[in-house]
Amino acid sequence: MKLRTKLFITKDIYNLKSTNDIFLGAMKANVEFHMKKCPDYKTILDNLGFDINSLQSIDDLDKIPPLPTSYLKNNSLLSKPFSRLLIKTTSSGTGGKKTLSGFDISSGFCGLFMVRKVFRFHQLISLRRTNYIILGYQPDRSNQTAMAKALKGFTLFAPAKKKEYALVFVDGEYQINKEGLIEAILQYGKQRNPVRIIGFPAYFKMFLDELNDRDIKMKLPQNSKVMVGGGWKALFNEEISKEELFRMANETLGIERQNFKDHFSTAEHPINYVSCINNHFHVPVFSRVIIRDVRTLEPLPQNCAGLLNLVTPLLSSMPYGSIMTDDIAIMKDGSECGCGIRSPYFELIGRVGLTSIKTCTQTASEFLDNTK
Repeated sequence: MKLRTKLFITKDIYNLKSTNDIFLGAMKANVEFHMKKCPDYKTILDNLGFDINSLQSIDDLDKIPPLPTSYLKNNSLLSKPFSRLLIKTTSSGTGGKKTLSGFDISSGFCGLFMVRKVFRFHQLISLRRTNYIILGYQPDRSNQTAMAKALKGFTLFAPAKKKEYALVFVDGEYQINKEGLIEAILQYGKQRNPVRIIGFPAYFKMFLDELNDRDIKMKLPQNSKVMVGGGWKALFNEEISKEELFRMANETLGIERQNFKDHFSTAEHPINYVSCINNHFHVPVFSRVIIRDVRTLEPLPQNCAGLLNLVTPLLSSMPYGSIMTDDIAIMKDGSECGCGIRSPYFELIGRVGLTSIKTCTQTASEFLDNTK
């Protein structure tokens, strides 16, 4: 696991070429480790005819059989006892099924290095006390979802003065906190402390709509930021482009374009992808991304749409080195972006089986439906 540590302390987080050999070595070590520690994972790879010696170059990463997230919602694969993990998370799935995920101590430290580097690069670390609007769940022991923990984690990068949540836990259940959010943003707007609004994009749009319906417009304090993450799920009929969401944020709250960030990550692949100024998810050195044909699962070249296959040696707790999501995406060369980041980037353009998917975002959106 020494190569993994070397990878996650890399200074230039978007210089993929300089880390190709390290990444390949770390992935080989990761797969070998999990094949020894997780018999079910070894059985899967053996049945698919995988040979660790086939990994000779960075271009061979597609030979590692990816585990579909849909499979992991029905089957737990552990290389270390779940009860002994430092951080435990779940991801809600179809019919309420959950993917178990988590960090052991070594994975946790590597993850901490990664988050600090990514957030510093995107200027999301601040020492100023900050007011928060959190468009998601208030933390509670009953809620172990990755999104709930991620939202809490995001507040650690700028010390919180006050937090207000869209969903508050009252008498054993979550309730929508519309009036609390409105009162909080009005108070925040009168203070000098910067404001950070974080959470689901669907929630943010509905929050902006509510402000507009009440004819509330303001310019939040300097360096206020918005970070959205996750999909629209059950509210996909109300989905708008990120450009339109930028425009609404600027018009209603005075948020500058450079202070609007999109975030992507999954419980099964806890790598932080933060959008650049042009709203693209560039691939950091901590991962590699493969786009696969929907029918054949063969890797596709850039500019072709297919299933998003995410690869990382981060976790030593679970054999989630190569994960197949149900997202449809397209990879592009970094030079096409124009932001200055050299690594390739991916664009999310849809999902497979949208109407049958039930995730933590969709579950949360049901609370919004009940308020209409």
